[in-house]
Amino acid sequence: MLSLLLLCALTGTVNARPASWHWWASKIDGARICMQTPPGEGWTYSGGPYRDARCTLPARY
Repeated sequence: MLSLLLLCALTGTVNARPASWHWWASKIDGARICMQTPPGEGWTYSGGPYRDARCTLPARY
């Protein structure tokens, strides 16, 4: 019974993918950064998703 519960608990992690990377542009000077999460209120979404931290490999989901 315990092994069945453990198997059920781990099933969700098997299907998980890494978070996508996205371009974010500064509202002040237009500088762009590549991040997985929004950097804050001073930034707007500028493109994505990407598979790498340089935002060069487009994600194919």
